Amino acid sequence: MKANRMTSETHISGYASLFWTRDLNDDVTAAGAFGASLAARGPGGVKMLCQHDADRPVGVWDEVVEDGRGLFVRGRILDATPEGRMCAALVRAGAMDGLSIGFKATKARPDDSGRLRVLTEVDLWEVSVVTFPMLPGARISETSRSSAQS
Repeated sequence: MKANRMTSETHISGYASLFWTRDLNDDVTAAGAFGASLAARGPGGVKMLCQHDADRPVGVWDEVVEDGRGLFVRGRILDATPEGRMCAALVRAGAMDGLSIGFKATKARPDDSGRLRVLTEVDLWEVSVVTFPMLPGARISETSRSSAQS
């Protein structure tokens, strides 16, 4: 006999990267930099982590797209693990609202000043929910919760 169990998901969305915006590591992402990676992986190939901890995924990204502003993500933090429950609770409380990308730079060049690295193509592996994003403007902008009985 299967026991009924309430499950919940915390839905989040926001910008994980903003085009032409300098981060704290002096990187700037060019528009279109994620295109090849997203075409190859799709949103299911981009993992949702908390604090870049690859051993403990906390949810799934349902949408990962480039638009005119940057890299927009929409996904669900799942309550299936203690890490997922903790991450979701911190997000809902407003204690954690940053987004941060995990990637490999496949094409980059210095900007005209020589001070910044312009990322023109990146291999995107993951987008993490974080306390302190490398790009201060990369934030969760919407949060909601849903529950279902399983």
